[in-house]
Amino acid sequence: MKNKLSAVLFAAAALLGCAGCGSAESGSAGEPDQRVFGFYYNWYGNTEVNGKEVHWGHGVIGNNSYDGPADYIPGVDNIAANFYPELKNYSSTDPATVARHVEMMAKARIGVAVVTWWGDNDFGSPALPVLFDQAAKHGMKVCFHIEPYHDRNPENLRANIAKLLGRYGSHPAFYRMDGRPCFFIYDSYITPASEWARLLQPDGDLTIRGTELDAVMIGLWVKEHEEDYFTESGMDGFYTYFAATGFTYGSTPANWKKLQAWAERNGKVFIPCVGPGYIDTRVRPWNGSTTRDRGNGKYYDDMFGAAVASGAPYIGITSFNEWHEGTQIEPAVPFSCDAFTYLDYSPLAPDYYLTRTAYLISNWKK
Repeated sequence: MKNKLSAVLFAAAALLGCAGCGSAESGSAGEPDQRVFGFYYNWYGNTEVNGKEVHWGHGVIGNNSYDGPADYIPGVDNIAANFYPELKNYSSTDPATVARHVEMMAKARIGVAVVTWWGDNDFGSPALPVLFDQAAKHGMKVCFHIEPYHDRNPENLRANIAKLLGRYGSHPAFYRMDGRPCFFIYDSYITPASEWARLLQPDGDLTIRGTELDAVMIGLWVKEHEEDYFTESGMDGFYTYFAATGFTYGSTPANWKKLQAWAERNGKVFIPCVGPGYIDTRVRPWNGSTTRDRGNGKYYDDMFGAAVASGAPYIGITSFNEWHEGTQIEPAVPFSCDAFTYLDYSPLAPDYYLTRTAYLISNWKK
């Protein structure tokens, strides 16, 4: 898209409250907190709205060690996920769905929706104006998660930053970090640091520094010893994204205090990312080793506690609704079809992770 936490980090999580108690401590009161980013996927479509099942219908992803059936999961009742949404196989381009999602994120006190973006022809792009308008109604902001679209490079990324700022930069819900636009760059490591430097260093031939396009650029920290990459590239900061603890060096909470200390010394922004669990075996049947059980909310509490203990100024939540990888905090319900019986949050309520997120945020830095 995973290391046990130290006793210190477990203690930090415990201070945030008890998970699995059947309630989320009625934590939904309060305004959205713009220190908290929620990764939001608007790539789902259904037959009723879009004429086909988009992302709910999905092929099984193979790898070199998997010789099982390369089935296609058709969608509707049989979706490409291990959990089933309370809103069923919704369409991300349906304004009513977007409104419900923003309401849910606001209930969870998520301050910034980080929306996936694959380019001008992105499936979810038609709904972006609705997302921005709804966010403004709920006191939330929106920024972009720039995915590795075809042939992504510094030249076309610079052009795309200009387009996105031109379209949404003046919207009241457009997020700015310390006055500057902010972009998350997924899989930033696939581009050499020297290429990013062309865009992000002041002396780069494509530099955005000191121009109307200047922005806070947040890259993905994956491996150990990536300090030189982030220094040379000119990235303003880094995030860890993955919800499976120990999957990467960056997604290992035991490393977060060290990463935050390095960020402070080097003028960078560190955003550790937390999730409620991980499971993607419907689309990657060979990937059971990456599954992380939710433990009736304990996994989420522990990971959030580690982020708090790191001292980082921001926290990312992976995810609001990445259903393929089972990292969603969006409500899920018990459901079964002929092909599959889905997981759910029982004995917790379908909206447990929304109210629990609000509680954890409310108690952060109290």
